Amino acid sequence: MKYKDYYKVLGINKDASQKEIKKAYRKLAAKYHPDKNPDNKTAEEKFKEINEANEVLSNAEKREKYDTLGSNWEAYQNTGDDWREYANQANRNRGNQRYYEGNAEDIFGQGASAGDFSSFFETFFGGGGGGANSFQGRTGRRPQSAARGGNIQAEMPITLMEAYEGSKRTFEINNQKLRITIKPGSYDGLQLKIKGKGQTGINGTSKGDLFIILRVQNDPRFTRSADNLIYEANLDLYTAILGGKIEVPTLSKPVIMNIPEGVESGKTLRLKGKGMPKYGKSKQFGDLLVKIKIDLPKQLTDEEKTLFEKLKKLREKTTVNS
Repeated sequence: MKYKDYYKVLGINKDASQKEIKKAYRKLAAKYHPDKNPDNKTAEEKFKEINEANEVLSNAEKREKYDTLGSNWEAYQNTGDDWREYANQANRNRGNQRYYEGNAEDIFGQGASAGDFSSFFETFFGGGGGGANSFQGRTGRRPQSAARGGNIQAEMPITLMEAYEGSKRTFEINNQKLRITIKPGSYDGLQLKIKGKGQTGINGTSKGDLFIILRVQNDPRFTRSADNLIYEANLDLYTAILGGKIEVPTLSKPVIMNIPEGVESGKTLRLKGKGMPKYGKSKQFGDLLVKIKIDLPKQLTDEEKTLFEKLKKLREKTTVNS
C-alpha cells in the first residue's frame, strides 16, 4: 500500500501553520467539490483525498502521529495508543507488534467513518484497513458496533432581514433536497442541527448529522449588538440646536423620532422595541439605538457668515450677563 504525502495533497510545506492548512484545504475543496463536478469520478476521488489529508493535518494529535511515523508507517500500524513508545523502540524490538483494542472513533475521533477514507488511512490510523486482526482485542472479539457516520458542517449566509423576520431555505446536499427553518432573531454563528443528514457510517450504519452555521451578512444601515441595532443619524446643525423631528428607518417600517433641543454629537437616543427579535422568546425585541452625528454647514455664503457672526456676539453677550 503506497504511503500518502498529505502535505503534497494539499500543496503545502511540512512546516505549514494551521491557518495555511485551512486556506489550502478550502481552496482545493471548493475546486473539486462534487456539486461543481457532477459525475466526475476523478474530481470525486480528489475531493475525498483532500478531505482525508485535512482530517489528519488539521488535528494536532493526528498530525504528530503522521509526522512521526511517516513513510515507515507499516512497521507501526497495529500499535494503537502505544505508537510513540513503539516508534522509539522499533529498531530494537521490530517484531513485537501489538493489537489495538477499540474502534476507529477512539483514534480518529467521534463520528469518524472509515468508509470515507482510503485503505491507507484506515490502516495507518487503526481504522480497519489492515485486515480482521486490526480490530482484535485481548479477548479476541471484534467491536459489536461499527462507527457512526461523520458529521457534515457547512456555512449559510443570510441577510439581516432574514435574521429579523425568519425565513425558510431549500438547499441540496448529496443529491437530496433539504428545507431548513431560520427563526426570527437568528444570529451570526448560530448552529442549526439536522439529524441523520451527515455521512453514512461504516457498512451502511447510522448517519452522522448535518450542522448549518448561519453567517449574517452586514447591512449598510444598521450595526447589530446582541439584540439591539445601532443606527447613525446625520443631523443638520439647525435641527441639533433647535430640535425637531427626523425619520428613522427600522427593519419593519420607518418611524418619526423627536430630537430634543441642543442635542450633542455622539449622543445616543433609544427607540424601545425596534431592534432584533430575541431568539426563542416570542414577541420580545431589543432596541434601536440612534447615534447622533451633527453635520456642520460648509461653503457658507457671506450673508450666512454675517448671521453666524451676529449669533456669536449675541451668545458672548448673554454669557457675560448671566
